[in-house]
Amino acid sequence: MSITVLNPGLLTTVQDLGRIGYQQFGVSVSGVMDPRSAGIANILAGNPQGEAVLECTMMGPQLQFDRANCIAIAGGDLGPTLDGKPIPSYQAVSIKAGQVLRFTAPKTGCRAFLAFAGGLDIPETMGSRSTYMKAKIGGFQGRKLEKGDQIGFRSPVERLKNMEQRRLTPEFKPQPIYPLRVVMGPQDEAFSDEGIRTFLSGTYTVTKEFDRMGCRLEGEVIAHRESGDIISDGIAFGAIQVPSAGQPIIMLADRQTTGGYTKIANVITADFRYLAQLKAGDKVRFVKVSVEFAQYTLLAQRAALRALEAINS
Repeated sequence: MSITVLNPGLLTTVQDLGRIGYQQFGVSVSGVMDPRSAGIANILAGNPQGEAVLECTMMGPQLQFDRANCIAIAGGDLGPTLDGKPIPSYQAVSIKAGQVLRFTAPKTGCRAFLAFAGGLDIPETMGSRSTYMKAKIGGFQGRKLEKGDQIGFRSPVERLKNMEQRRLTPEFKPQPIYPLRVVMGPQDEAFSDEGIRTFLSGTYTVTKEFDRMGCRLEGEVIAHRESGDIISDGIAFGAIQVPSAGQPIIMLADRQTTGGYTKIANVITADFRYLAQLKAGDKVRFVKVSVEFAQYTLLAQRAALRALEAINS
């Protein structure tokens, strides 16, 4: 085996870009909460952007390397160390057999994405290595990592090409209020004019009810014209449901495939990198943008990742 889990941390799972094409059968997409950060970690580690990573939440794992390999970590800063000495995020790092990678405590954000050069030896289930814990599908035995788990590397690399150049400035920076850009709809007509104004002008606080399925917010009540109930329809990553009680819920990677609450707006894909790093007590506000702007920002992000990939190829 290549790594042994000495301590699994709070919640560590294997994730890639998700299980696409199965929502019609009731199977959630899952996948990483922050595709951009996971993509950056993979590029720095010499992998394709969509390779499976370990998504580490709040308190990261302790991993013993039984075989040498290179890694890269992106996303939130959870205080990574190697044999007790701090190592940088957003940089390729060479690890020798016998060394131990630990995460001490969250400094910024709450999720880090750990990529291994050559990928993890995890089988694909329905075209993805992502873990969907509720249905016990994919990942490592369909669950979060536990003490004593052992996972192999598929094609480990002791040293990468241009090792010293494989680094970036960490992207995530804490803010007093996080602006999340949204495209309105698809049921924004179900809300009163005052409800829409409240949604776009209010500040909302992240509650403790926050996991990979959804993020419940608390703030000024968002008024409907009548009711918050609809005939169930599909739910996208970032969809903002508002039940009749008027408090918004942002749907995330492990969301259910359909839901019966009105959806006032959807967080744009380019802002998932902020959404994934929120934690209880953080504050957000919503900023309305057009579909065209959302598409432009996503295409710009993808172009930047392709450029990074070209530089490190």
